[in-house]
Parts: sequence; structure tokens; C-alpha cells
Amino acid sequence: MLNRRQFFFTAAGAAFAVPVPASKYDLIVKGGRVIDPSQKLNAIRDVAIAGGRIAAVKANIDGDAAQTIDARGKLVVPGLIDIHTHAARANDGPALCLADGVTGFIDAGSQGADRIGETVAIAKSARQPGRVLINIGRAGILPEGDTMDIKRADVAAARDAISRNRDIIVGVKARLSRDVAGDHDYEVLQRAQEVASSFNLPVMIHMGQTVSPLSKLFPLLKQGDIVTHMFAPPPNSIIDDSGHILPEVLAARRRGVWFDLGNGRTGHLRWDMADQILKAGFLPDTFSTDWTPEGRSAGVIDFPNVMSKFLMLGMPLDQVIARATGNPARVFKVFAGRGTLNVGSPADVAVLELRDGTFEFVDNYQNKRTGRQRLFPAGTVLGGMRV
Repeated sequence: MLNRRQFFFTAAGAAFAVPVPASKYDLIVKGGRVIDPSQKLNAIRDVAIAGGRIAAVKANIDGDAAQTIDARGKLVVPGLIDIHTHAARANDGPALCLADGVTGFIDAGSQGADRIGETVAIAKSARQPGRVLINIGRAGILPEGDTMDIKRADVAAARDAISRNRDIIVGVKARLSRDVAGDHDYEVLQRAQEVASSFNLPVMIHMGQTVSPLSKLFPLLKQGDIVTHMFAPPPNSIIDDSGHILPEVLAARRRGVWFDLGNGRTGHLRWDMADQILKAGFLPDTFSTDWTPEGRSAGVIDFPNVMSKFLMLGMPLDQVIARATGNPARVFKVFAGRGTLNVGSPADVAVLELRDGTFEFVDNYQNKRTGRQRLFPAGTVLGGMRV
């Protein structure tokens, strides 16, 4: 118990206590080369964050911050968004991607209706926004082919699974290659569209080495659908023998179909195809990794490494960054407002190191090329917090 005198002085001290001012910002990323294609910004700037949002982007920001990241000599870009991963195959997949600067991901068809709950649970538990495409093959990815048995392309089962997980399932995946769907590719895509149309969702197709020509398959694609593995070699590439982009491919882009890299490890990316397609002026809308835990040791490594392949192929740095940030943010609604460092946007930031040197890059056919620059992950901020 306090006596009268003790109470008086304690109360007086509280009354005249000087409040400690709170920091103006939670975090400032200082002195980096900020590249934000959404704002056509490429300059040395500071990025200030408060309340989980971008508060300011300008030179020499004054004001106290609870934390500071020294980004001098590094690139500061919007958090990377990877729309084709298999990060929800493993419990630690999302965290591994986050360490590489990936602040939003899509698991593209790891599981079908039978086991979709597994990938949904991992996506829900991820620190960054993570969503799932359901494989039209109800058993998911199978070594013998997801829909080689056409009965596995089960429309009713897929619809039921989406209905139960509408907050996490954001599209349908149809893998159409010869060794996945056989000669059922057209029917598989029809069924995928039947499912997707019930919920106004996009379909992502895995193309390359299909039985059916793209001239038959692509008319089934609608606005908002995604073609992944766009650099896959013949049979049935997006480019003809004379180096011209197929008219059905051009028509698909005109009606709003997205074209995505989907690097992967097998059958999807070959340097000579990339050369021809880029030379024809048909650039990808988005970059993605087709990431798996196994891919970290070969071929893919991480998202910045995949981006670096296109620096090697001659694409300017700001265009490379656009295809890993602002462009993919437009493909899925969950990423709306992300992929930018605009003031007021969610404070998702990737700090990258662009190193000069001699770096070896490998396509899916073990062809090696040498580049003079490579991007490396150097830090990630998610929702205003350094992770």
C-alpha cells in the first residue's frame, strides 16, 4: 500500500512524465536502386514503410524508423509474384520461396480433387498470399500422366472441391502434353473449361509436345486464361518452322490470354526456341519458375535466377522486373494492388543483388549458356516486416 505522501509523488511523476515519441516509420529501406516498372521508376531512392504500407518513396527520407535496411549497391523492387509454382507440395515450400523474395505465389495444379485439401492447407498457412489451381485430374500430378485415363478428368469432383475451398482455389490447371494427357488433350481442356466456367475462374494450360495441334486447342482459351511453358519446343510449339508465331497464338493474346514462362526442369524451355520467339517480338507477359523443392538444386534454383536467364537473352532489366512484379499482379485478383511500390500499396519488397561476372545458365535440355549478370536474393519485406 502507498501512503499519502508516496501516492502524491507517484501521481505527480506520472502526470509530468515526458512521452517517448513513436518512430515516424516502421522501416526504411535506404539507398537502393529502386526499380518499379509500374511507376516507370529507376533511381536511387529510399522506401519508407508504416502500418504495413508503402509510406514514401523518395531521395533521402528524413525521420526516425524502428528498423533500417541498408540497400546501398542493391536493387529494391516490388515483392516478386510467382504464378506457377508447386510450393504447396511441401510444408516449407512457401517459406523457401519467401526467402527468395517471393511475396505471393500460386501452386499450379499439384493436386486434384482427391487430395486438394493438402495444398489448400499449406497455402492457407503461408505467411505470404498463396493460392491454388486445382488439377483437372482428380489424382493430381501422376508419373503415368494425370489424365491418361480420361475418367480422372472428373468435372463433378473438381466442382465440389472448388465449392468447399472457394477462398483458396483460384483456377483450374490442365496439363496437356503427350505424356500427361495422351490423345485426350482436347477433351481434358474442354472439361477444365466446363469446371472453370461454373465459377468464373481462369484455366492455366501446360502446353508443349501435345498430340493435338495448338490450332485446335487454343480456340478453347478465353480471356484471363494462362498459357504456361510458352517456350516449349516442338511438336506443337507456338512458332512455326519459318519463325512466325502461329495465328491462333496471336489471336489468343488479342482476346486477353496471358503467356507465361514456366521455367521448370523438363521439356519446357530450350534456348533456340526462346531466341526465335523473342526475335519474333512475342515476349512473355509473366515469368514463373514452376518451382519445386527439387528444382532448387538444378535448373530453376530460385526466382531471381530464372529472371537472370532473360537478362542473358537480352531483355532489359526493367522489363525483366515487370514480368515478375506488376504483370503477374494483374493475372489473379488475390494480388490486386501488389507488384508495385506505389504509396499506399502493401509493403512487399524484394531486395536483390545484381552481380557482374560470368554465370552459367541451363535450359531444360542441358544446353548451357553464359551470362554476364545474375540476380541474387538479398532480403525480403512482407507486409512491412523484414522476414
